[in-house]
Amino acid sequence: MAAGPFADEAAYLAYAERITAGRDPKHYAVIDRASGQPTGTLALMRIDAAMGVIEVGHVAFSPLLQRTRGATEAQFLLMAYVFEGLGYRRYEWKCDALNAPSRRAAERLGFRFEGIFRQATIYKGRSRDTAWYSVIDREWPLLREAFRAWLAPENFDAAGRQRRSLAEIRQALGG
Repeated sequence: MAAGPFADEAAYLAYAERITAGRDPKHYAVIDRASGQPTGTLALMRIDAAMGVIEVGHVAFSPLLQRTRGATEAQFLLMAYVFEGLGYRRYEWKCDALNAPSRRAAERLGFRFEGIFRQATIYKGRSRDTAWYSVIDREWPLLREAFRAWLAPENFDAAGRQRRSLAEIRQALGG
Protein backbone atom coordinates (compact mmCIF):
# COMPACT_ATOMS: atom_id res chain seq x y z
CA MET A 1 0.00 0.00 0.00
CA ALA A 2 1.20 3.46 -0.83
CA ALA A 3 -0.06 4.84 2.51
CA GLY A 4 0.85 3.78 6.03
CA PRO A 5 1.78 2.32 8.28
CA PHE A 6 -0.02 4.68 10.60
CA ALA A 7 1.30 5.68 14.02
CA ASP A 8 -2.09 5.32 15.68
CA GLU A 9 -5.84 5.23 15.12
CA ALA A 10 -6.04 9.02 14.91
CA ALA A 11 -3.49 9.09 12.08
CA TYR A 12 -5.44 6.45 10.18
CA LEU A 13 -8.73 8.28 10.71
CA ALA A 14 -7.21 11.53 9.41
CA TYR A 15 -6.00 9.65 6.33
CA ALA A 16 -9.41 8.00 5.85
CA GLU A 17 -11.23 11.32 6.08
CA ARG A 18 -8.90 12.88 3.51
CA ILE A 19 -9.21 10.08 0.95
CA THR A 20 -12.96 9.69 1.23
CA ALA A 21 -13.47 13.35 0.33
CA GLY A 22 -12.36 12.74 -3.28
CA ARG A 23 -14.12 11.18 -6.27
CA ASP A 24 -11.23 9.02 -7.51
CA PRO A 25 -10.46 6.77 -5.81
CA LYS A 26 -13.95 6.06 -4.49
CA HIS A 27 -13.58 4.13 -1.23
CA TYR A 28 -15.99 1.59 0.21
CA ALA A 29 -16.14 0.04 3.66
CA VAL A 30 -16.74 -3.67 4.13
CA ILE A 31 -19.07 -4.21 7.08
CA ASP A 32 -19.57 -7.58 8.77
CA ARG A 33 -23.34 -8.17 8.78
CA ALA A 34 -23.35 -10.25 11.96
CA SER A 35 -21.44 -7.76 14.13
CA GLY A 36 -22.06 -4.53 12.23
CA GLN A 37 -18.34 -3.82 12.52
CA PRO A 38 -16.13 -2.57 9.70
CA THR A 39 -13.65 -5.24 8.64
CA GLY A 40 -12.02 -3.77 5.56
CA THR A 41 -11.92 -1.25 2.77
CA LEU A 42 -11.49 -1.29 -0.98
CA ALA A 43 -11.79 1.32 -3.69
CA LEU A 44 -12.66 1.92 -7.29
CA MET A 45 -9.93 4.03 -8.86
CA ARG A 46 -8.39 5.27 -12.10
CA ILE A 47 -11.96 5.68 -13.22
CA ASP A 48 -12.26 6.22 -16.98
CA ALA A 49 -15.98 6.29 -17.75
CA ALA A 50 -15.43 7.27 -21.40
CA MET A 51 -13.38 4.11 -22.01
CA GLY A 52 -15.37 1.93 -19.60
CA VAL A 53 -12.27 1.03 -17.59
CA ILE A 54 -11.94 1.00 -13.81
CA GLU A 55 -9.53 -0.50 -11.29
CA VAL A 56 -10.05 -2.04 -7.86
CA GLY A 57 -7.41 -0.97 -5.39
CA HIS A 58 -6.58 0.14 -1.87
CA VAL A 59 -7.75 -3.28 -0.68
CA ALA A 60 -7.14 -3.48 3.06
CA PHE A 61 -8.89 -6.35 4.81
CA SER A 62 -8.48 -6.92 8.55
CA PRO A 63 -7.49 -10.39 9.80
CA LEU A 64 -11.20 -10.88 10.61
CA LEU A 65 -12.00 -10.61 6.89
CA GLN A 66 -8.89 -12.01 5.19
CA ARG A 67 -9.32 -15.41 3.51
CA THR A 68 -13.03 -15.59 4.40
CA ARG A 69 -16.26 -16.07 2.52
CA GLY A 70 -17.04 -12.42 3.30
CA ALA A 71 -13.85 -11.25 1.57
CA THR A 72 -14.80 -13.09 -1.60
CA GLU A 73 -18.36 -11.78 -1.38
CA ALA A 74 -17.10 -8.18 -1.03
CA GLN A 75 -14.98 -8.58 -4.16
CA PHE A 76 -17.89 -10.19 -6.02
CA LEU A 77 -20.31 -7.40 -5.06
CA LEU A 78 -17.92 -4.70 -6.23
CA MET A 79 -17.28 -6.56 -9.48
CA ALA A 80 -21.02 -6.94 -10.05
CA TYR A 81 -21.48 -3.22 -9.42
CA VAL A 82 -18.76 -2.39 -11.97
CA PHE A 83 -20.17 -4.58 -14.74
CA GLU A 84 -23.90 -4.52 -14.04
CA GLY A 85 -24.45 -1.26 -12.21
CA LEU A 86 -21.96 0.98 -13.98
CA GLY A 87 -21.78 -0.89 -17.29
CA TYR A 88 -18.00 -0.89 -17.52
CA ARG A 89 -16.20 -3.12 -20.02
CA ARG A 90 -12.87 -3.64 -18.20
CA TYR A 91 -12.05 -4.16 -14.52
CA GLU A 92 -8.39 -4.02 -13.53
CA TRP A 93 -6.31 -5.26 -10.59
CA LYS A 94 -2.76 -3.99 -10.25
CA CYS A 95 -0.29 -4.76 -7.52
CA ASP A 96 3.37 -4.76 -6.67
CA ALA A 97 4.89 -7.61 -8.67
CA LEU A 98 6.54 -8.76 -5.41
CA ASN A 99 3.19 -9.01 -3.60
CA ALA A 100 2.53 -12.75 -3.98
CA PRO A 101 -0.63 -12.79 -1.79
CA SER A 102 -2.24 -10.04 -3.88
CA ARG A 103 -1.32 -11.80 -7.10
CA ARG A 104 -2.80 -15.09 -5.84
CA ALA A 105 -5.98 -13.27 -4.79
CA ALA A 106 -6.40 -11.71 -8.25
CA GLU A 107 -6.00 -15.09 -9.94
CA ARG A 108 -8.32 -16.82 -7.46
CA LEU A 109 -11.01 -14.23 -8.19
CA GLY A 110 -10.78 -14.86 -11.93
CA PHE A 111 -8.62 -11.94 -13.05
CA ARG A 112 -6.30 -12.79 -15.94
CA PHE A 113 -2.63 -11.92 -15.76
CA GLU A 114 -1.59 -9.48 -18.48
CA GLY A 115 2.04 -8.82 -17.68
CA ILE A 116 4.56 -6.86 -15.66
CA PHE A 117 5.01 -3.13 -16.17
CA ARG A 118 8.65 -2.73 -15.24
CA GLN A 119 9.65 0.27 -13.14
CA ALA A 120 6.04 1.45 -13.30
CA THR A 121 6.23 3.68 -10.26
CA ILE A 122 8.33 4.73 -7.31
CA TYR A 123 6.89 4.44 -3.83
CA LYS A 124 8.27 4.18 -0.34
CA GLY A 125 11.72 4.89 -1.73
CA ARG A 126 11.96 2.08 -4.26
CA SER A 127 11.21 1.39 -7.88
CA ARG A 128 8.18 -0.87 -8.23
CA ASP A 129 7.32 -3.30 -10.99
CA THR A 130 3.54 -3.63 -11.31
CA ALA A 131 1.67 -6.83 -12.14
CA TRP A 132 -1.46 -6.15 -14.25
CA TYR A 133 -4.61 -8.29 -14.21
CA SER A 134 -8.07 -7.76 -15.69
CA VAL A 135 -11.57 -9.10 -16.15
CA ILE A 136 -13.46 -7.94 -19.22
CA ASP A 137 -17.18 -7.73 -19.77
CA ARG A 138 -17.49 -10.87 -21.90
CA GLU A 139 -15.86 -12.90 -19.07
CA TRP A 140 -18.21 -11.53 -16.44
CA PRO A 141 -21.26 -13.80 -17.01
CA LEU A 142 -19.25 -16.97 -16.33
CA LEU A 143 -17.49 -15.38 -13.35
CA ARG A 144 -20.82 -14.19 -11.93
CA GLU A 145 -22.22 -17.72 -12.07
CA ALA A 146 -19.05 -19.14 -10.51
CA PHE A 147 -19.20 -16.63 -7.64
CA ARG A 148 -22.87 -17.36 -7.04
CA ALA A 149 -22.23 -21.12 -6.96
CA TRP A 150 -19.21 -20.68 -4.69
CA LEU A 151 -21.06 -18.38 -2.27
CA ALA A 152 -24.13 -20.67 -2.10
CA PRO A 153 -24.70 -22.15 1.37
CA GLU A 154 -24.56 -25.70 -0.02
CA ASN A 155 -20.93 -25.12 -1.08
CA PHE A 156 -19.92 -24.97 2.60
CA ASP A 157 -19.90 -27.71 5.20
CA ALA A 158 -21.06 -27.31 8.82
CA ALA A 159 -17.63 -25.98 9.80
CA GLY A 160 -17.77 -23.35 7.06
CA ARG A 161 -15.17 -25.01 4.80
CA GLN A 162 -15.72 -24.80 1.06
CA ARG A 163 -16.65 -28.00 -0.73
CA ARG A 164 -15.45 -26.78 -4.15
CA SER A 165 -13.01 -23.99 -4.87
CA LEU A 166 -13.88 -21.01 -7.00
CA ALA A 167 -11.37 -22.25 -9.61
CA GLU A 168 -13.01 -25.71 -9.68
CA ILE A 169 -16.41 -24.15 -10.20
CA ARG A 170 -15.13 -21.86 -12.97
CA GLN A 171 -13.54 -24.82 -14.71
CA ALA A 172 -16.76 -26.85 -14.43
CA LEU A 173 -18.64 -23.94 -16.02
CA GLY A 174 -16.22 -23.87 -18.92
CA GLY A 175 -13.91 -21.07 -17.83
